[in-house]
Amino acid sequence: MNNRKPTYKTAAKKRNANLLRRVKQKQLHANNRMKKSSLHLPVNRKKPKYLRQPPSTWKLPAAFLFTGLLLFILAVPTLIVLPFGEEKDAAGTVVEEQQKAETVDLGASPFSVAVMRSTSETVDNVPLEEYVARVVASEMPAEFEVEALKAQALAARTYIVNHKLYQDNSGEFDVTDTTQHQVYKDEQQLRQTMDEDYTEHMNKVKQAVAATKGEILTYNSAPITPAFFSTSNGYTENSEDYWQNELPYLRSVESPWDKQSPKFLDQQVVSLKEAEEALEIDLPDDGAVAMELTRTESQRVDQLKIAGSTFSGRDVRERLGLQSSDFTIEQKNDHLIFTTKGFGHGIGMSQYGANGMAKKGKTYKEIVKHYYQDVSISTVDDTAPTLVAR
Repeated sequence: MNNRKPTYKTAAKKRNANLLRRVKQKQLHANNRMKKSSLHLPVNRKKPKYLRQPPSTWKLPAAFLFTGLLLFILAVPTLIVLPFGEEKDAAGTVVEEQQKAETVDLGASPFSVAVMRSTSETVDNVPLEEYVARVVASEMPAEFEVEALKAQALAARTYIVNHKLYQDNSGEFDVTDTTQHQVYKDEQQLRQTMDEDYTEHMNKVKQAVAATKGEILTYNSAPITPAFFSTSNGYTENSEDYWQNELPYLRSVESPWDKQSPKFLDQQVVSLKEAEEALEIDLPDDGAVAMELTRTESQRVDQLKIAGSTFSGRDVRERLGLQSSDFTIEQKNDHLIFTTKGFGHGIGMSQYGANGMAKKGKTYKEIVKHYYQDVSISTVDDTAPTLVAR
């Protein structure tokens, strides 16, 4: 047994060994505790606070500001353009629909026109401007230029004023609704003719009528006879070359625009038998038929001599139902081939010519003064006060 007292160094070593052992035991105990807690708690992967760096005091607001500006630049033009564009388109559509739905107001008329309806044999009393609008829509295609429609309105209004002033109106009506006077269709007939385009087309016609409201054509302060027809052969006809009377304002003038008309050329085949019956003559059964033509200033047929008989160009046209009195004749065996230029009697204003002038930028006043020589544009009130007073 060693009974020696421990030295100072020995005692220090023992104390260090005991201290080291206790430290190891605490570490082991702490490790065991961490293992147990890790089975139940999520691992905290965040950096310790002492490793974190505080955010910059200026980078974060700057980022928000930059993002906001970018969104503003991209979004604002869209907000401005698209909504206003959509609103404009919507407004435009609404206006167009309203224009189609609404009818043009022609206002008051100074007198009414009594129209004998040929189908029902009843009389319609129609205000003057409404009558003019329906005549224009019946006599001229609504697809024509507005200035041409205005010219037609002047012709239609002048015709009825002249007719009521100087014709015998002692009967129950003023005019019929046929080509005997002026073609007139009522609203129901025009709706059937124009179908879904009725409102649009009638608005266009009424705008032309309203623009010339109350205006008529006069010569020496009196309403003229405003003859009109569809298509010329390149010239209009002197009144006395087709009718009996010479009227100073119905002179032959050039009308080159008519060549664009679909009615400019036509051909009609007539058998010799049909020609004999229509002209009330005898034609040879075989061989060539002797024919001789003379022409007017406007190149229409003045006279036709055939089989010993003489006919005016107008007479041949009307008896055979030709489109024009400007025709040539070619015989093929027992048939006659008539080739015509133009459509109508050729006196006064050519409707397709008027439309051609309008396409070239001519106004309705220039149009009527081309086809009706030396006329003036007056008013119903000034020219026919007796009609207005009724």
